[in-house]
Amino acid sequence: MEHEALPLATADILLYLAAAGVGVPLLHRLGMGQVAAFLLVGVLSGPHVAGRLAQFAPWLGLFTYKDPHTLERLGELGVVFLLFTLGLELSLDRLAALRRWMLGLGSLQVLVTGGAIAAVAFAFGNPPAASVLVGSSLALSSTAVVMQLLIEQRRQTSEAGRIAFAVLLAQDVAVVPILLLAGLLTGLVVADPWAALAETVILTALALASLLLLGPRVVRPLLRLASRAGGREVLVAAALLMVIGSASLTAMAGASPGLGAFIAGVLLAESEFRHTIEADIEPFKGLLLGLFFVIVGTTVDPLAILPELPTILLSVFGLACLKALLLFGLGAILGLPLSIALEVGILLGQGGEFALVVVALARDGALLSAEAARFLVAVILVSMLATPLLARLAPRVSARLRPAVAREVPGLPPVSEQLGHVVVAGFGRVGRTVAQLLEEAGIPWLALDLDPERVAEERRRGRPVFLGDAGRPEILARVRVDSAQALIVTLDQPATAERTVSAARRIAPALPIVARARDAAHARRLLDTGADAVVPETVEASLQLAGRAFEMLGLPAEEVQLRLARERDLLLAPEAG
Repeated sequence: MEHEALPLATADILLYLAAAGVGVPLLHRLGMGQVAAFLLVGVLSGPHVAGRLAQFAPWLGLFTYKDPHTLERLGELGVVFLLFTLGLELSLDRLAALRRWMLGLGSLQVLVTGGAIAAVAFAFGNPPAASVLVGSSLALSSTAVVMQLLIEQRRQTSEAGRIAFAVLLAQDVAVVPILLLAGLLTGLVVADPWAALAETVILTALALASLLLLGPRVVRPLLRLASRAGGREVLVAAALLMVIGSASLTAMAGASPGLGAFIAGVLLAESEFRHTIEADIEPFKGLLLGLFFVIVGTTVDPLAILPELPTILLSVFGLACLKALLLFGLGAILGLPLSIALEVGILLGQGGEFALVVVALARDGALLSAEAARFLVAVILVSMLATPLLARLAPRVSARLRPAVAREVPGLPPVSEQLGHVVVAGFGRVGRTVAQLLEEAGIPWLALDLDPERVAEERRRGRPVFLGDAGRPEILARVRVDSAQALIVTLDQPATAERTVSAARRIAPALPIVARARDAAHARRLLDTGADAVVPETVEASLQLAGRAFEMLGLPAEEVQLRLARERDLLLAPEAG
């Protein structure tokens, strides 16, 4: 019986999974970051490297992407998921606090940098229309590469990380007018450009208004219904529907799909589902975003770059320096500390994936020659490949300008992650009492619970209670248990309590953990799992009864406490019971 060959798309997906599961971890162990590793895997597995070598060693065909374009849409979904999870880190209030840097620094950066690059392109002999398109597209940076690198280095919530994100959001909004400008200058849009612009603006405004107005009234009730009806799987399906649906809504309006996904994330930033959805979306985001970087890598042709490598590297260096200096100057004028302005400028010094689209449009519209377009594509791709180096360089260079006493950045929202809080696992009767005592003592706290109705009720009362399984390490990581003052486990299911203590101890070896136990045997298991202190319900109830009786019988208070402590130690000893 003759076996059919795997379809090209299936073979490419299998190759990607092998790269993500084997190749990237090996490169990561050699000291390479994830973004750089995915890009390098794409270069090596693309048609320009492994594809060429397969002519001499056919077995290399197994490690070659046959049709990367079939996976391109899946890779773009990774960017959508990235923006959604970034939206979960913000709220509408925090987004409003960023408006100064989005509308001020972001819009000025696009205009000034675009104009400067256009002038350089014109000076090198490009036609005015081509120079304008090249300048406006190269003014934009790569949201996917920059934000994933910041997340990888855990700097997305630093001041520089949040300013860079605000600028990148402004750049995403600028995509719409730049695309319309590209259509006008290349003659590929025959309709009235002003009418097209007005239509796009109106449709985008309607799409965003729909998300903002209907989101709280539709999305949250839908997620609550999904959580009650089907548990985790149904909740994940509802979350995926929300992310892809909101991205499709803004895409149909002519705006960036990522913008819609970002707004959807912002709407859920203050909801009880934030941490659970973030943990469940993370694997999809990581795999699809990695695929995006691999696809970018497959477009790099080292042999085409090699003859012009000195000129390309000089152009990449010039692009990075120009964008960094302009952003540094604009940031300083608007009141950013010099160190942060410089760090943001270096971070955003690369070209972005959107520039590849505009260069292709300019080539198809005969504004750019094939040779010039090929050179620009090489510059953009090499600048993206160099971004991991820039991300490591930026904080080191900016540190030289950092004052001894750092001043606060005006108009910047506080870091979204809590520090020095207490995590309460379980919000039943005991958990509520513990939270009330913490609140009275002025100690910040947040709680996790699995009952959707209980969580919804507590959220209506304004309490920081989130839907999530405290026994899942990824959920504990989202609530920053590693930076918490303590974890208090009040769960009444013994297995779940033990799983929670074990997961927390793996994440934070020095974290103080206090746990509620059902009985003495359960208490011993919790202590063995990693709890620092346990409170067995049955033991404590009997000891309290005995203590009250001793007091009524006239025994001295010190003797009562001594007897209770001795009995407690005996009951909780490993050989007891």
